[in-house]
Parts: sequence; structure tokens; C-alpha cells
Amino acid sequence: MTQNSPKTPQSADDVISDFSRVNFLTVTANQDGQRIDNFLLARLKGLPRSHLYKLIRDDEIRINKKRCKPHDRLSVGDVVRVAPIRLSLRDEPVVSDDFAKGLLGRVVFENDGLIVLNKPHGLAVHGGSGESFGVIEAMRVATGKKYLELIHRIDKDTSGLLLIAKKRSTLKDLQAHFREKTIQKDYLCVVHGTVKGGQKIDKPLLKYTLKNGERRVKVDKDGKPSQTMIEVLASFEIDGMAVSLVKASPLTGRTHQIRVHMASIGHALLGDDKYQSPTQASLATQKGIKRLCLHAWRIAVPSDDGVQVLEADMPDDMRGIVGDRVWGYNA
Repeated sequence: MTQNSPKTPQSADDVISDFSRVNFLTVTANQDGQRIDNFLLARLKGLPRSHLYKLIRDDEIRINKKRCKPHDRLSVGDVVRVAPIRLSLRDEPVVSDDFAKGLLGRVVFENDGLIVLNKPHGLAVHGGSGESFGVIEAMRVATGKKYLELIHRIDKDTSGLLLIAKKRSTLKDLQAHFREKTIQKDYLCVVHGTVKGGQKIDKPLLKYTLKNGERRVKVDKDGKPSQTMIEVLASFEIDGMAVSLVKASPLTGRTHQIRVHMASIGHALLGDDKYQSPTQASLATQKGIKRLCLHAWRIAVPSDDGVQVLEADMPDDMRGIVGDRVWGYNA
């Protein structure tokens, strides 16, 4: 059988370079336990996530000759069949030297298996859904490393700490810690109103979709259990508008959890275009608030030497909203 034969299996450690033929990828230890959608996004460079899901729905992707779903996980030795892809593919993201240098300058910690990045506000963690590229694609280009994978995610409009694995063993280990809830995360947020003391918000959250296709989350008795601990760091006014600086520590990892929990007790985040009330949104706009005031500030990561506590300073745009009068803590 020749090298270019469509039935010649290739290692799944490689990217797919020829989309015009059937590709067979044999899963190695580096991909053991990985979801099929994340596995393929790393190998089909430039393919929008929505197009990948359509390929899976249309039975163009198979695992060991069987249909699959996006959340199916791979095992060593599995053979993934990828049918010829005739969709219009985008080129590998063009990342300018200045952008790459700036992103690399935001690395707050790195070892042989892990990169911890202080993600800027407004940058998605991955491409797709209208984004030409995200953090992970840009970091692959900037570092020249083929294997970089997101360990977890934070929203596009949230700034702060993001964990990126440089090898499969680190990815599996830290994702297991996230599932077991042994990684503590603390966020800083600026919210509407005067929050009354610290409390635990324990309300189930349910995802739903608006008629226009936009995805949202709401408190609902049929939702998944969700808990957030909050601590009030300061309360003050911005030109007569009462606001509070809050430390929020999610005990579960639901989509938009902090945003929905804070809105549910009447204290939506400033700049939250999904969950502020119309009155709150109008007030925030009048005060010149141009970003979601949510920052992934601190994370405690298990390591061989115990627990590594990492912090990312509050960005200047949020610090400008809060001002210097409330710095009674280290942020």
C-alpha cells in the first residue's frame, strides 16, 4: 500500500494536511481520554467548530467504523476515520509578531507541562463562532508548539488566568483535578448595588437558547446544582451609582455561573450585556463601562511540591473603574 493511499493510517500526533481524501488517524497515548471534538479541532486547522459538529452529525467522522458524538472520548488504538472535507476552510490564523509577542508577555507561569496565561478581555479562548482564532490557536503559532491544549475555559469577555497544557499527561491530570473540584479559583467582579456581606449562593443553573439562537443560562429548579461563595471587598459609588467589588469563588464550574448567580440576587456584573437589567445596562453605559467587569484573579494549582498559588493583577481598565480607594487586598 503506498504512502498516499487513503487507507494508510497515520499517527494522531500529526495534523491532517490533505483534506481532499479519507484520513485514518490512530490514537496514541497522547490523546487517550480526549474528546473527539477537541481531538479533531487540533488536527483540522482552521475548521470552524460548527462545521466540525456538522461533519459528526452527518456521519462523516467515525471511531472504529462506528458513528460518534462530539463528547465521545478516545482510547489508545482507536482509529478515527475522517471523510474528505469539501467545506471552505480558512487558512491557519495569521498572528502578527506584535500580537504574538504581547501574548507571550502575558505568561505568568510556565514549566515543562503547563502554561498559565493572563488572558486579555475580548479574546476568545478558541476560534469558531465568528472568531478567526482564539488564545489556543494564537499560542500554537506564537510558541511554535504543535501540542497545546486548553485545560479549561473562561468567557471571551472575561480576563485573567487560563491554564494551557503542553503535554497530554498534564492535561489529563489537571482536568481530573477540575472534575474532582480540587482546584480553587477566585474571581474579582464589580457589580451593581451594595452587596450585603459574604454569602453562599446555591442555585441550580440551566442552559437554554433564545429564538435568535443565542445561548443563555438561568436559575431553574431543573438545572444542575451550582454554588458560588462571595465575599464583599468594598462598596462605593461611581458618580452616584452604588457598586461593590466582590470576590467570587465558584464551587462548581457551570457556564456563566458567577454572572447568573450575581444577577439572581439583584447584583448583576457591570458591563454584562446578557444578564444586566435594562436599567442596570443603561446606568453602566452612562458611566462609560465598556467591558464585562469579571477577572479570573487567582488559582491554586496542585503540583508535585504541594499547591502553586498564581495571581493575575486586575487589568488597568477594571482598576480604573474601581479606583485606588479600595485596595485593602493584594490585587
